[in-house]
Amino acid sequence: MPQPSACPVCAMGNTYPDGDNFVCADCGHEWPQVAAAPSDEAGAEVRDANGNLLQDGDSVVLVKDLKVKGSSLTLKMGTKVRNIRVVGGDHDIEGKVDGSPMMLKAMYVKKS
Repeated sequence: MPQPSACPVCAMGNTYPDGDNFVCADCGHEWPQVAAAPSDEAGAEVRDANGNLLQDGDSVVLVKDLKVKGSSLTLKMGTKVRNIRVVGGDHDIEGKVDGSPMMLKAMYVKKS
C-alpha cells in the first residue's frame, strides 16, 4: 500500500488512506492514491455553464447557491472564485472561496 504524503492543498502531513483515496484530516481534501495517467487529462476540455472553455488562472462566478458538503456553509450565487485550476475527476475545477480551498463542478460556474 502506498504511503500517504503531505496534502497537496494545505501541505500538512496529517493524512491517511481511505479506500482508493488519501484524506487530509486537517482540511478534508481527498486525492487518489494512484495518480491518473497524464494522457487521460491531456486534451480534456472543461466548459462552464454557458459552454465557455475554462483554463487555469480564469475567474468564475457561481450561478447557483451551493451547500458545502460536511459543513453548514452555503456558497451564494454570484460568489467569485479567482485563479481557478482545472483538474480531472468528478469536480472539474479547484479554487479558493474566501480563503478556503474548494473543488467545484464546472456546470455550476460561469466565466467572468
